[in-house]
Amino acid sequence: VQLQASGGGLVQAGGSLRLSCAASGRSFSYYFMGWFRQAPGKEREFVAGINWSGGFTNYADSVKGRFTISRDNRKDTVYLQMNSLKPEDTAVYYCAAGVQFSTRESLYHYWGQGTLVTVSS
Repeated sequence: VQLQASGGGLVQAGGSLRLSCAASGRSFSYYFMGWFRQAPGKEREFVAGINWSGGFTNYADSVKGRFTISRDNRKDTVYLQMNSLKPEDTAVYYCAAGVQFSTRESLYHYWGQGTLVTVSS
């Protein structure tokens, strides 16, 4: 499956952005989907995950209550709605697809190219 992330940009602290990740290739609905991010000089980290139906989601503590992951299997797309953004949310955001629900990036087999989110103070 090929993944294409979009929606990044520059936003002021407290603002919102919605990231999208469009999938093509193998059946999207079979995959668990996740969003990860990598800030400058830091390791890539898990942000949010969603199961195949959208009925189960999981979030990093740092984004709980501010970010919402969702998916539309009819459009082969997963979203990350980011509200109340903080400067520490600045990072390249990656979407990923895997066959197992996990926070571990090693269990995601397909990755998008990343989209940059910059939050100014």
